[in-house]
Amino acid sequence: MADRPPIFALPPGADFPAELVAGLRQRLSGQPPEVMAKVTLILNTQRMRRRVTECLVTQGAVFLPRLMLVTEAALLSDLPLPRPISPLRRRLVLSVLLDRLLATETTHFPRAALYDLADSLAGLIAEMQGEGVPPQRVAALDVANHSAHWARTQAFLGIVTEALAADAPDAETNLRRAVEGLPETWARRPLPGPVILAGSTGSRGTTALLMQAVAGHPQGAIVLPGHDFDLPHEVWAGMDDALTAEDHPQFRTRRLMDLLGFGPQDVQPWTTTPAPDPARNRLISLALRPAPVTDQWLSEGPKLADLLTATEGLTLVEAPTPRAEAMAIALILREAAEAGRRAALISPDRNLTRRVTAALDRWGIRPDDSAGRPLALSAPGRMLRQVAALFGQRLTADALLALLKHPLAFSGADRGQHLILTREFELHIRRNGPAFPTAESVRNWAKGARLDRAETWAGIVADVLCDQEVQERLPLTAFVARHLSLTERLAAGFDAAGAGALWLKEAGEKAFAVMRELQAEAQAAGDLTSADYAGLILGLLNREDVRESEGLHPGIMIWGTLEARAQGAELVILGGLNDGTWPAQPPADPWLNRAMRKEVGLLLPERQIGLSAHDWQQAVAAPRVVLSRARRGAEAETVPSRWLNRMVNLLAGLPDQRGPEALAAMRDRGAGWLRLAQAFDTAPPVEPARRPSPRPPVPVRPRQLSVTQIKTLIRDPYAIYACHVLKLQPLDPLRPEADPRLRGTVLHEILERFLKQGGGDRQTFLALAETVLADRVAWPLARTIWLSRLAKAADAFLDYSSRTGGVPVLLEEKGALRLPGLDFTLTGKPDRIDRLADGRLMLIDYKTGAPPSPRQQEHFDKQLLLLAAMAEGGAFRGLDPAEVARVAYVGLKAQLMVEEITLEPGQVADVWKRFGALMASYARPGQGYTARRALEKAADPGDYDHLSRYGEWEMTDDPVPEAVE
Repeated sequence: MADRPPIFALPPGADFPAELVAGLRQRLSGQPPEVMAKVTLILNTQRMRRRVTECLVTQGAVFLPRLMLVTEAALLSDLPLPRPISPLRRRLVLSVLLDRLLATETTHFPRAALYDLADSLAGLIAEMQGEGVPPQRVAALDVANHSAHWARTQAFLGIVTEALAADAPDAETNLRRAVEGLPETWARRPLPGPVILAGSTGSRGTTALLMQAVAGHPQGAIVLPGHDFDLPHEVWAGMDDALTAEDHPQFRTRRLMDLLGFGPQDVQPWTTTPAPDPARNRLISLALRPAPVTDQWLSEGPKLADLLTATEGLTLVEAPTPRAEAMAIALILREAAEAGRRAALISPDRNLTRRVTAALDRWGIRPDDSAGRPLALSAPGRMLRQVAALFGQRLTADALLALLKHPLAFSGADRGQHLILTREFELHIRRNGPAFPTAESVRNWAKGARLDRAETWAGIVADVLCDQEVQERLPLTAFVARHLSLTERLAAGFDAAGAGALWLKEAGEKAFAVMRELQAEAQAAGDLTSADYAGLILGLLNREDVRESEGLHPGIMIWGTLEARAQGAELVILGGLNDGTWPAQPPADPWLNRAMRKEVGLLLPERQIGLSAHDWQQAVAAPRVVLSRARRGAEAETVPSRWLNRMVNLLAGLPDQRGPEALAAMRDRGAGWLRLAQAFDTAPPVEPARRPSPRPPVPVRPRQLSVTQIKTLIRDPYAIYACHVLKLQPLDPLRPEADPRLRGTVLHEILERFLKQGGGDRQTFLALAETVLADRVAWPLARTIWLSRLAKAADAFLDYSSRTGGVPVLLEEKGALRLPGLDFTLTGKPDRIDRLADGRLMLIDYKTGAPPSPRQQEHFDKQLLLLAAMAEGGAFRGLDPAEVARVAYVGLKAQLMVEEITLEPGQVADVWKRFGALMASYARPGQGYTARRALEKAADPGDYDHLSRYGEWEMTDDPVPEAVE
């Protein structure tokens, strides 16, 4: 390898690890086996190292070369390097500095972003070290023409540099020092055999230095991935300006050649194996010409071979929605799995890959996802996040139940009993509250539950989950200790020790490592608020990915774009080919803008686009390729990826080479998969439900209703059937809110207590209201608003209450009256009944909303009129039957609203007679309980609409009576 330039390459589409091994074997053929052990092979990723190892051992027992990663190159140096600072410790130190910066009020950012900003600042410092940019160069920048923000950032970076000067160097600094000293190291201590660096394009400064050192080694060689052998020399020569060529897939190779002192003509094929489809490679190479020379399409396009043949292995899926794209991809992967073909989905869109994974799950196919999933989304990660959230907020019922139902909660002994107790506790807390559980409320429930181990369970829950809110700032060490203690105790459950299943399997082991590292480095941080700590935990867990290997399909993979370099699949699917996704928009840099980065010599944002283009050029050259995109996203039409757009436009503009026919054939193949996906998702035709009107047997029909339920019987009889015949009760919401029902309950209690104590002035009324609100309403904001409304209406209410002309004789007392001739009893509890001066009665009902109009009372809202009939019929204990003179609805909002009706002689008797006729009709077998019979508004929801399948039928549909047993 020393007698010619040490630069080799493999074309796009080549199985890079397999060809790398084949070329290595070819060069060492005829030599003793132990020679292989003297080779040092430096690779770019861990996945590449695994694949190279697989390729080496598939041909039997062999000596393996020394396999290293680029990031491990410091092992090749004999320089005495200090132990690098932990990345986490560096970030914690930076978070302290950022906290102090925020305290100066010279800049503003959300505290929730504290750790994320520390992470990005650590990344900038590492990049400066890797690119050989000293802090003095940033400090020397002239920012006079920039905004004040960048001047403040420059000053802060200077403070950061000074503060970190006494710390140990980071791993990137050590790596660069080691790489810079490699030539001297190798001169003093030569390597025993060849050294080969493969799979990298030298996009990072330290990596490029390492490649220089390898190229200068007498037995050194560099093997580049995805080298475009079809790119003309004049195009190579023209890519000398980063501003115009940085986003080209071969720009990094051109820069590397300049650094090494070679030209593209010096790059030699590593093996003689051709690309899977050389004609397609020429097409892609032309499509990706740098923007200033795309006019070469006109001169070079006609020289291409038949494009219908060149694109036989390409399929273009242009799905209408992301869901359709994911389903089509899943079907393609399913077919590959059934046929035993090795297939890979390559996409930077994690939402797409998750959709595909979910679709494959229905067939029991679990793809081998190289990225895994964020540790924060794993079971241990979720539990750690949920427990951390306890410190920053008052415990709510839904947060408590979410933790109790977590699969790792009480994962020690007797988890079955824990699930039983959790279910019963949930039913209780939904029905009875409180909205904000406390240790006392949990223990009180357990005392009356009469369930096995309930009190032991409640004690654990009360100690671990209740009353954990942290108001003050605490040291990170205290937060971590408390966090781990609570999480492990919750996971252990009934076990006195241990942590249940919290730290088991891949996710548990990774979570344990993260938390123990945080515990070890916590002293580097200052005091935190509970919100700071929750943000820190989320940031830490999101930075880590976990790969769960159990049950993975060996031939179906999901890779990121970097894995395109290590791919060896027969079928490659490039998904999410929309601009903004592939390539992704360069991330915002809060520390240096584009001009400042260019001036100090850091990499421009376009570098990432160029690397993505290089990955795409390699992946699209695989033997069989599916190009996939969704034409519309969640909110708007999408724009095709610039690389896909270039290929489509080039094909469409070459009719003599059958480009339009090739494009149509690609789309036809994709449309076939879309039709299959649509057919797969199309449900068989089902006859829509008809409007129900069930007719249950008379003996099981309700024999008792309250006056408030009569309105429901008139407007939505089906709700009465579901509640009283089927015995189905709607559950209260998981998270109670200060809703109108609670407001009505509280208002009635205030008025009842006020009138029972004999009334009083405004001050007495509002003092009592404040007491009841404090006792019954857990939400401070709701208490304030409701008390304010009562204060505005207080004078008007007191004035009206004193002018009724009567004296209260009954408050919130329940009564019952039986219908003559029917086995039916009507119950009711009037808010207030006054005895007038003439001996007659007045009924008052308090509302928190607007009172019903007289017309509504006549036809639907008969509550007060029915209560009047009950009063005249002697339904209330301690109140002799008497004529009712008036009924009134009193609405208490910000102002008093009164709807009063003076009753005519015989009006109450007529209401009772008509009510009797209504109930007599429901005592007949032929009367059905029609769904949504007479709702005031079609949009009004009902508790049982899902049961009646409303939506499959409309309000204008005729009801269909049906006898039910």
